[in-house]
Amino acid sequence: MKIRKLLPALVLSVSTLFQTQLDACTNFIVTKGASADGSVMVTYNADAGGFMEPLRFTPAKDYPAGAMRDVYEWDSGKFLGKIKQVPHTYQVVGNMNEYQVAIGETTFTGREELQDTTGIIDYGSLIYIALERSKTAREAIKVMTDLVAEYGYYSTGESFSIADAEEAWVMDLIGKGPGNKGAVWVARRIPDGYVSAHANQSRIREIIKNDPENCIYAPDVIDVAIAHKYYNPAKDGEFKFADAYNPVTDSDVSGLFACESRVWAMFNRAAPSLKLSPDYWRAVKGAEPYPLFIKPDKKMNVHDVMAVMRDHFEGTEFDMTTGVGSGPYGSPYRWKPLGWQVPGDTVNKYEWERPVATQQTAFAFCTQARGYLPREVGGVFWYGPDDSFFTVYNPLYVNIKRVPETFTTASISEFSFDSGFWVFNLVANMAYSRYSIMKDDILKVQSEIENKYFNSQKAVENAAAALLATDRDAALEYLTDYSVGQSEQTVARWKKLWEYLVVKYNDYYINDVNVEGGRHPKSAYYGNDYYKRVVEERPDYYKLQWNTPTKDKKKKKK
Repeated sequence: MKIRKLLPALVLSVSTLFQTQLDACTNFIVTKGASADGSVMVTYNADAGGFMEPLRFTPAKDYPAGAMRDVYEWDSGKFLGKIKQVPHTYQVVGNMNEYQVAIGETTFTGREELQDTTGIIDYGSLIYIALERSKTAREAIKVMTDLVAEYGYYSTGESFSIADAEEAWVMDLIGKGPGNKGAVWVARRIPDGYVSAHANQSRIREIIKNDPENCIYAPDVIDVAIAHKYYNPAKDGEFKFADAYNPVTDSDVSGLFACESRVWAMFNRAAPSLKLSPDYWRAVKGAEPYPLFIKPDKKMNVHDVMAVMRDHFEGTEFDMTTGVGSGPYGSPYRWKPLGWQVPGDTVNKYEWERPVATQQTAFAFCTQARGYLPREVGGVFWYGPDDSFFTVYNPLYVNIKRVPETFTTASISEFSFDSGFWVFNLVANMAYSRYSIMKDDILKVQSEIENKYFNSQKAVENAAAALLATDRDAALEYLTDYSVGQSEQTVARWKKLWEYLVVKYNDYYINDVNVEGGRHPKSAYYGNDYYKRVVEERPDYYKLQWNTPTKDKKKKKK
């Protein structure tokens, strides 16, 4: 996802802003051979400022012959047109369907002149239509590419994570330009035992020919690049999709700082032993791009994968809880836009770090698909509203009969305590400005809830599987009650947490809320590093000392 913003028509006292778009959304993929329990997992942080979308729930449905389906652009809600409906669609919970097919995305934009605004299918519609019509990841790829071939592709360049209970793929896709229906694309299967990641940059370079088990692509993917002079076979060597359709240019390295940085961070979490160099995302000339996939140091479980999606570069030299940007309370959050210039300096441009976890996340998920279990039990859509760092991932089984109402109530323009999105925003927004002193209170409750989910999962699934053997409806009702009931309890617990934080940290004190009778406030001291920076900026201004009268200072100057 990428939401475009107009620059404010002003110059701030501290900086001039130059970034014209918000780089958003992050995916991490785990194949079953790389997971501790044989799951295939896809994660997604849906990052877009001012964005709050209700959880999608589309029950399976039959349609009469000749039925049509309306298509609306995901980002804007704009009506794009109608397409032919299929006789039967599958149930979809969020971004995962009843057959454990899951799809995530990140927008890379790429060659903007290739966007065809006459197309009917945007990237969001591709995701949800494919989920309604596919039983496998390969089938989803075919549905998506057939749709854009027949109806035209409306959006800019997009990178998709597409997985089922057996395998996972990354597909990069971009249009052919105005009046040229369809898209050029390439899809690569992630080898079993490996993990992959993408974050608003095209990640596929090499096209493997004559190997449809591992690589499939549009037949004209190279011809279109040649026609647009993005690729010259005589001098450019082997064709690389990313270099042709989403190149990094000498004049703009922001894509490296904002996007490849997240890939590096996720890979660094999964395989620290590789000691991947940060040089590529730090725009060091000649540095090698990061591979499409790597082998993790150890097999990863759901909790490990969630931790990857909560990264702020902790434990590295780029740790965002340190330095002047972190403020007095070590906050890893940087407000948009990330890019800026110092007044009077029209040459140099600067950019804050862009971590995996960010305040602009509307919702996050981790899908868990397990082919060794019945699909009614094997598919779990772990779903959390708001910032992935401060959210709770709630297990929603993908064959449930209804979803939690607290996740279907969401309006960015109207506050409601009934909305899990707003309740989680209340807590996170309190913590952003007082991160170092508040985060432990929040993470303690987060850990308690998620550990409860993890510890209960096997028992819940065993009970559901036993019911499934004799009464499918009873099994689905059991999983529905569990998914809905636990999610509603979590939102209620988070509201209580917010109330606790309001009392404990009232007026920027730390109040002892567990002691009755009298006040026991403690000061929320700034960190020592912050005090040092204050003194360095104005060495004598805050110094407690007798000062020389102003007139005497003037005489000395003479």
